[in-house]
Amino acid sequence: MTALQINTLSKTYGEVRAVRAVSLALQPGERLALLGHNGAGKTTLIRMILGLTTPTSGEIQVLGAAPGSAKARAAVGYLPESAAFNGVLSGREQLHHFARLKGAPVKSADDLLDRVGLSAAADRRIRTYSKGMRQRVGLAQALIGPPELILLDEPTSGLDPISRHEFYDIVDDLSHAGTAVLLSSHALTELESRTDRIAIMSKGSLVANDSLDALRDAAALSIRLNVTATPDGADRVSNALGGTRINGQSVLLECMPEQKMPLLGQIMALGADVTDVAVASASLEELYRHYSASQAEGR
Repeated sequence: MTALQINTLSKTYGEVRAVRAVSLALQPGERLALLGHNGAGKTTLIRMILGLTTPTSGEIQVLGAAPGSAKARAAVGYLPESAAFNGVLSGREQLHHFARLKGAPVKSADDLLDRVGLSAAADRRIRTYSKGMRQRVGLAQALIGPPELILLDEPTSGLDPISRHEFYDIVDDLSHAGTAVLLSSHALTELESRTDRIAIMSKGSLVANDSLDALRDAAALSIRLNVTATPDGADRVSNALGGTRINGQSVLLECMPEQKMPLLGQIMALGADVTDVAVASASLEELYRHYSASQAEGR
């Protein structure tokens, strides 16, 4: 069964079209990154998936059920961007409360506190927690169930680099177990190797929806090659290839994807004058700017 099916979904507030005919599907075990500027419609879309906002038109099915139905609520986990908890409760008390609300074993809440790295602070009051620790509580409550579909809105906000790495390990574990993951984030560099598909929204519309490699192929943005030369060969390399000299011994080149292999042939023909070549395709940030700009220009 498809975890999430969205067909021509729209939401209008007066004359403002917050979401415009969005169609999107998410399969079990798939990790989808939902990107977009503030006001692009991501939060409105997530609220409709959760059943908190009623669509103006279109259809959503969450594991074959209506958003907000008992079946959907039981199967969905959600971590909002700003998670708020009762500060007088300990982390353990708060997670036990959420477990009881969802009909899950209380013991599972203790296991989740350990999984997100809060077992040592589980009996401290939440008001003493840092922002990153509160974010971990939010992640733990989203994992209660366990969910078949999990929605994560800016989930790494407030987390240090090690905690971010541990968070994505949890996302990978969820995916391998068959949970569908929809992850909304502005931290683009984190997502390049951690998601299966990228969906980009701009001004309420879905302007891109594919794997990172497919988006690169469709965008046809330039590739950068950084050629490192020997100290006495840098001038010869620069004269032969052109490009921009960097730090004396490197030459930076740009080419279109179809020109990469012929250019690499030219570089290799320079022999011992070249000591290294680094090839960089368009980053996710560059692709995000490209697709957002294309929508703004009506292309």
